[in-house]
Amino acid sequence: MDSRVSELFGGCCRPGGGPAVGGTLKARGAGGSSGCGGPKGKKKNGRNRGGKANNPPYLPPEAEDGNIEYKLKLVNPSQYRFEHLVTQMKWRLQEGRGEAVYQIGVEDNGLLVGLAEEEMRASLKTLHRMAEKVGADITVLREREVDYDSDMPRKITEVLVRKVPDNQQFLDLRVAVLGNVDSGKSTLLGVLTQGELDNGRGRARLNLFRHLHEIQSGRTSSISFEILGFNSKGEVVNYSDSRTAEEICESSSKMITFIDLAGHHKYLHTTIFGLTSYCPDCALLLVSANTGIAGTTREHLGLALALKVPFFIVVSKVDLCAKTTVERTVRQLERVLKQPGCHKVPMLVTSEDDAVTAAQQFAQSPNVTPIFTLSSVSGESLDLLKVFLNILPPLTNSKEQEELMQQLTEFQVDEIYTVPEVGTVVGGTLSSGICREGDQLVVGPTDDGCFLELRVCSIQRNRSACRVLRAGQAATLALGDFDRALLRKGMVMVSPEMNPTICSVFEAEIVLLFHATTFRRGFQVTVHVGNVRQTAVVEKIHAKLFGRRIPEKWLLS
Repeated sequence: MDSRVSELFGGCCRPGGGPAVGGTLKARGAGGSSGCGGPKGKKKNGRNRGGKANNPPYLPPEAEDGNIEYKLKLVNPSQYRFEHLVTQMKWRLQEGRGEAVYQIGVEDNGLLVGLAEEEMRASLKTLHRMAEKVGADITVLREREVDYDSDMPRKITEVLVRKVPDNQQFLDLRVAVLGNVDSGKSTLLGVLTQGELDNGRGRARLNLFRHLHEIQSGRTSSISFEILGFNSKGEVVNYSDSRTAEEICESSSKMITFIDLAGHHKYLHTTIFGLTSYCPDCALLLVSANTGIAGTTREHLGLALALKVPFFIVVSKVDLCAKTTVERTVRQLERVLKQPGCHKVPMLVTSEDDAVTAAQQFAQSPNVTPIFTLSSVSGESLDLLKVFLNILPPLTNSKEQEELMQQLTEFQVDEIYTVPEVGTVVGGTLSSGICREGDQLVVGPTDDGCFLELRVCSIQRNRSACRVLRAGQAATLALGDFDRALLRKGMVMVSPEMNPTICSVFEAEIVLLFHATTFRRGFQVTVHVGNVRQTAVVEKIHAKLFGRRIPEKWLLS
């Protein structure tokens, strides 16, 4: 992490050498400072006045792009200035795809000047007026006192501004849940989405299982989806108080969709399919505190790294272990993350203030990996994970999203159902373009390589009706009386203007991580490309030429 940010947020060292991210900042409702303080700076001719440090604290300079805005103060702006500030807020919200962070009391060059109590109150009042003008809500994330070169108490305030875009029902974030079998993945999701702690015997996970054998064995073998909402004030919206999925969607301004994947090695292909097909924004890697890195944990970590999916780590079952055991597991994770193959910067989250900083750093730097330690039984540190998920912004910028939406429609078919009185329904992800009710698309390829015409009758997202689907969003599409027998997983529904073609031979550049036997010509493998799972035969292998890897040719069968 940038040393300047580390200095701003305290500079104390976490166990295992992780960077400090809390310092003297006060998280809202945290009940006080979480910092550990440090020595004051000195001048050559003695201490600065009042014993204050003579090195000013500062942030990196404000960037023109992105969703973070610095403001020294917003006291009684003129009407012209106010309109300019509103336009600026709209730009920051667009860059953050509905979320922006304002640092009040900070100059554009990053210097933390701070404001007196009266000026800060007036600035927050102006910010509230700006948010009302654009139809957004604001939440104070945290405050920090700045004592540099001033005898008067001054502070900076960090504010989250959230506005659901006019063309969306809510902000959406997809999180894939990885981890070894019996690490507590489904139990954690059950606790988060149902609002009730586990009884220590897996009661919380029962509502997530899709098959009888999963309930009997306690192990997930299929891919399931669970939703967790946050309203404009950052409060959790879940299935507690007998809410339905439709009510959660209506009450939430931000929705987290968890993709619960299998942990057993027997179902590794299902986990790979979930990561490649559903295009998660990030991944949650769950590690049991009492077993550490075991089973498929390394494989799941390797998959996330290979597919370049950002991930954070949750150490579960801390209620079953002594504190020394939890610390040993955290140190083990930090060693693995710092290895040459990972090149990650572990960040241990121990306070609400840490969770806020971790969410921002995780979005800005792909190398930062937050680590949470919690219990689904006692609820220890569970709120820190909720704070992190609430503040975590979309990891793709608005420009990439706009480029995808301008392309022709392409919908990946991952699931196929038959619903009474509705007909054939397919579930999947829209990888590009825009899909609306009534659109005419073609689906394929069929066994003979053809594409068939069909019509989208209706669309549902998170079990609620939706008229327009945009690139990157997952949904189910009703196809009316279209023959289900003609469909299979791995097909795509595309715009007729795309003129789709199929191929049976392709070249690929691969890296062989590990294999128990000889990898040679004629070898049979399973290829995962997006939502496509296809067996393939290696037709030819080219040798390295002048130290450069030459692509290998594969023949699909």
